[in-house]
Amino acid sequence: MSATADHAEERTNLAARLGFQPEQVVQEIGFDDDVDQELREAIEELIGSDLVDEDYDDVADAVVLWFRDDDGDLTDALVDATQLIDEGAPVWLMTPKTGRDNYVEPSDINEAATTAGLSHTKSVNAGKDWTGSRLVTPKAAKSSKR
Repeated sequence: MSATADHAEERTNLAARLGFQPEQVVQEIGFDDDVDQELREAIEELIGSDLVDEDYDDVADAVVLWFRDDDGDLTDALVDATQLIDEGAPVWLMTPKTGRDNYVEPSDINEAATTAGLSHTKSVNAGKDWTGSRLVTPKAAKSSKR
């Protein structure tokens, strides 16, 4: 296998480790020049299509939310991110790693997620400068929404 093929597989494996699957519709919110392009490409390669943007107005299977400390209110951003996804669908909150510009404190993430009705299920290294936090609607909250 060539170095290029190894690199492509490595990228795809990151997207797969994050739980993305072929043919999913993944909405991306908070895109800017600083996002991790390799992660974006890996997700697109795995799902077989482009990420849809903030203006997408149908139901998505997952959301990738790029958020920096100076982007405003995290709770509001998380509530907005859950508006067009099915219950139980993940919101991958991507924040700058510790020591990077606009780093977001883990306590702020947990507080905002709880206020937005989400549970933090895991964190992953999502690239050179980004940490990913997988947030989902808790099962108890889902069953009470009948």
